Amino acid sequence: MTHPLEQLRDEALREIGSAPDEQALESVRVKYLGKSGSVSAWGEQMKTLAKEEKPVIGKLLNDVRNAVTGAIEARAQQFRSQKESGALAKIDISLPGTPRDIGAVHPLTQMWERSIEIFRRMGFALADGPDVEDEWHCFDALNTPPEHPARNEQDTFYLPDGRLLRTHTSTVQIRTMRGAPPPIRVIAPGAAYRRDELDATHSPQFHQIEGLYVDENVSVADLKGTLEFFMRELFGADTAVEFRPHFFPFTEPSAEVDYSCFKCGGPGCRICKWSGWIELGGSGMVHPNVLRAANVDPEEFTGFAFGLGIDRTCARIYELDDIRLLFENDVRFLEQFR
Repeated sequence: MTHPLEQLRDEALREIGSAPDEQALESVRVKYLGKSGSVSAWGEQMKTLAKEEKPVIGKLLNDVRNAVTGAIEARAQQFRSQKESGALAKIDISLPGTPRDIGAVHPLTQMWERSIEIFRRMGFALADGPDVEDEWHCFDALNTPPEHPARNEQDTFYLPDGRLLRTHTSTVQIRTMRGAPPPIRVIAPGAAYRRDELDATHSPQFHQIEGLYVDENVSVADLKGTLEFFMRELFGADTAVEFRPHFFPFTEPSAEVDYSCFKCGGPGCRICKWSGWIELGGSGMVHPNVLRAANVDPEEFTGFAFGLGIDRTCARIYELDDIRLLFENDVRFLEQFR
């Protein structure tokens, strides 16, 4: 004799098979498997059965529940397939596809990656440090006296807790030297922040590549050779390089580094204006006081450091009159660099 549960199963399967749409199928599911459904009610009756009946009825109840659940899922899949087929049938495959815009690497990032690749070939590793610094790492450890203009609130972004946004990526020098003994050969690309008015050639946020090489017997010749190789790889083999004496508190001797204009048409040249030279950044031999602050013995080790500007260099390479174009995210402008 057929058990009532088997009859319930057969009845449910018939209703599932004849359900005309997803809404009707959901009603069938609630009728049999819902909290107050017919199959669920049998689960409540299990506690009233005799001990010897519970295993038999329990197995049958489980089989019925699985059969009804499986049938509902299969029928729901049929409805989904019908919907997809109907949607695909409306597509005219003879029409051209919808074009998709393909992005490109930002020109600043291109400049950054190109520079890093050149320094990597010279054996420089990448180093990093926080953008939010303390005064010791940003100024004191870099031999910057208390009265230096860079420490003034008119030039530097100070936070309420006394920390500040780093004014240069030279802070990574100190962190790197305190973190590992020489020999050290690293570059530190990153953002720096100063209270500059935003205009065609200045920005309160800009990007640098800081370089540091510390070892025994490092000399000015190593510094000049490194930067000359970098600039000739970046701008072309015929690029001339000059070093102008300058002052930086964290290097001694110090020099500004210039390279010959790569598009010089003489007076009125839109890249170098008229001088024939373009400034790239500052450089010099690491000051002994900086080495001492980083727990490096200046009697045993020497080193050089440099900081190169990325934003203006990028603007000059692409012959841009305004560096703000690099930050405004105008898609019409950026599309040119695909």
